[in-house]
Amino acid sequence: MTLARHEKISLLKQKVLEVTEKLLLENNQEIVVGELAEELDIAKGTIYKYFQCKNQLYLELLILNEKRLLEIAVNYKNDVQQGITQFMLYHMMNANRTVLFNTIEERITSQERGLKNKFEELYEVREKRILEVKDITIEYLITRNCSITVRDYLSYVWTITHGACLLLSSTYYQKSIGERTDLINFYVKQSLNV
Repeated sequence: MTLARHEKISLLKQKVLEVTEKLLLENNQEIVVGELAEELDIAKGTIYKYFQCKNQLYLELLILNEKRLLEIAVNYKNDVQQGITQFMLYHMMNANRTVLFNTIEERITSQERGLKNKFEELYEVREKRILEVKDITIEYLITRNCSITVRDYLSYVWTITHGACLLLSSTYYQKSIGERTDLINFYVKQSLNV
């Protein structure tokens, strides 16, 4: 395969992932491959040429999302407070995406058996992200005289973040409370206050 053809395929796959994410977030539910193909103005078979099934497409999207989080970890690996803040803001500023992606991951983890290599790739990127921040987080906890383990602290941050995303994406919250900046800032401050 020529370099130009390989690049063209890579760009097409990237576009498919972008449009998949856009449609998922617009509909706040699963996509229909036919609608995706229509939106991209390509044949449905073209999508299946590069993604063997819809679950593979979802896994590729989850991997891409995890790579974005890894990039945050790398960019702020010398400042744990900024790293945690950016991690949380990434999730809370698009709470619908966080909730939807988590739901999709939970569903396909329990259903899908044929995409072992994609699950491994997802978990490998996630592990890299955690390892990126592990040492600086341990130092942070020590300087704060906090006896919680790094694993438990990072789980705590995720729990607050995910819970906040559930609230921020709820229809009730969006209708009745409105402005969310103060609440988001409170969650971030709470996570850093160990």
